[in-house]
This record gives sequence, C-alpha cells and structure tokens, in this order.
Amino acid sequence: MSHEYSRAVAEAIWASDVKRVGYIPSVTVAPVIQELVAIDGGADGVSKRVTPLSREEEAVGVMGAVSLGGGLAAIVMQDNGFGNALTALTTFSLSYHLPLLIFANTRGSLGEYNSMIHSISAPVPRLLEATSLPYVELDRRSAPQDWRAVVEEAAVHAVMTFRPMVVLGSFWNTDGKVA
Repeated sequence: MSHEYSRAVAEAIWASDVKRVGYIPSVTVAPVIQELVAIDGGADGVSKRVTPLSREEEAVGVMGAVSLGGGLAAIVMQDNGFGNALTALTTFSLSYHLPLLIFANTRGSLGEYNSMIHSISAPVPRLLEATSLPYVELDRRSAPQDWRAVVEEAAVHAVMTFRPMVVLGSFWNTDGKVA
C-alpha cells in the first residue's frame, strides 16, 4: 500500500523546520504519524520530536509552548477534534500570536464509513472562519507534491502571521483508503 500523500505531508512538516509534532492518536491520521516518526528515526508512534497527546486542547497548549520558545510546532489530528481545540486555539494561540501548523484529516466526506461524524466534520470550515483561524483544504484533486507544497506554504504563513494555520486534508481515494 502506497502512502504517497501521508509521506508528502510528513516531509513537508519536517522541511518546514518544525521543532516538535504533537498528535492525537487516530486510525485516520496514523499513516501521517507513521511517516513523521519514521523520518525522525523513531518507532511505535514516538520519536525524539513526535509526541502522542490525549486531547486536542492539550496539543494546543503543549505545542504552543514550543512557539513561546521561538520555534514552530505542528499538530496532527482529525477535523472533528476542533470541537475540543477551539477554546485553546482562540484564547491561547490566536490571542498570544503563536504560530502553529495544524494538519487535520477531514472526516465526513465521500467514502466516510462513520455516519455520526458528519455532524461535527461538515461545519468545521465554518467554525474555523467564525473564529478567524485561517485554513486551506486539500483533497484527491491535488497530487502528493501539491500537498507537500501547500503544507510547507502553510507553515511559512503561520510563522509570517504569528498565528495558527490549518490544513484540512481529505485522504479519500488518495492512497487507496479513507485514511
């Protein structure tokens, strides 16, 4: 099974001089995590710069500390986790002008097997807009090299604007699986 898209995302994150990556474990983002960890020389979901965290708001706090120290951090999560992360993102990252790269796998699109996920995932772009969190969307219409370029540019934008930048990536029909 090819993971070209997951690999492109991981390569882009490391190419963007990200110092640490925090992630919320999920089968849908596991391919990206596996690639991040492999590139960083780790195994079993951890490496010296990749850390599993239990909740999205925890990830915002822990990775925000990297930004407070002058570095760039990234979070890898599912889009339905923005329900948990919004308060931390708006009262911490946005308020304190902390650059943060967030890659979120989108759920609820074509090929989604979980019928309940649509209720939170469908409004995510509107939630991000309502809270002034900038985002871009990627899907199967773009090649892996385009995903890499967009993730790298999103990191540049986060650093340049001193704010979080979200990349919503739909893996449906990219690597042959939903995730």
